[in-house]
Amino acid sequence: MTPELSPEQTPLSLSPDLLAAIRAIAATEHLLVAMDFDGTMAPLVDHAGDARSLPRSAAAFAALTELPRTTTALISGRALDSLRAVAFPPEKTLLIGSHGAEVWMGPGSAELELDDDRRALLAEVRRELEGIVDVAPGTLLEDKPAGVVLHTRLAADAVAADAVAAARAVLQDRPGVFLKSGNRVLETSVIHASKGEGIAFLRQAAGATATIFAGDDTTDEDALARLLPGDVGVKVGLDFTQAQFRIEAPVHVAELLEALLRERKRALGV
Repeated sequence: MTPELSPEQTPLSLSPDLLAAIRAIAATEHLLVAMDFDGTMAPLVDHAGDARSLPRSAAAFAALTELPRTTTALISGRALDSLRAVAFPPEKTLLIGSHGAEVWMGPGSAELELDDDRRALLAEVRRELEGIVDVAPGTLLEDKPAGVVLHTRLAADAVAADAVAAARAVLQDRPGVFLKSGNRVLETSVIHASKGEGIAFLRQAAGATATIFAGDDTTDEDALARLLPGDVGVKVGLDFTQAQFRIEAPVHVAELLEALLRERKRALGV
């Protein structure tokens, strides 16, 4: 019989159904704990370089990393260099960057290399987006190894909408260019990849028998769609989702991870 939590341990923002799912998944043979970063581990901010994990979330995530038969991973739209710069991931944490285009499985992992054709195509994409940013105040570009991101968070709503529409008009039918809409961003890439492919790869690589994933953005739906029976998917925020469970904000991710840590330690007897 599982001991009841004391009142001070009970995560008030987590539903009883989610707590029950956490308790069940914590008993799996090998657990994969995969988290989105921006909007999940860290609150959304205007400037990408200012993002940081909330301290309680970071502490619980790091503690999970050290448990036996438990693999942690971050799956982000950020390039790996950007993700490392703001997330400070534990040494053993696996990393998926650029929506699945970049993968880090530990020391010796190969870096993403583009062939000449893709490098030339990426340069064309950037030139098109530069022309849009030049006439759309508050928008800016972010370079990634396989793509360019159009950020519109600092732009007026009408300007942002026009910039995204213009970018889609010139790029959506271009062969070899792939577009993804996110939270005030339009992602372009010359490699077809998704967080869904990323989480499937991580599950296989880790030998996971169950996976828990939490994310807030449209692109996280790709990962949520690839979860299997017995896995746990959590949507952070109030947008549409196919996840079984929902929490309101990154501050509640700390409660989620702390509950998972507590139940996983109990299941492992550590």
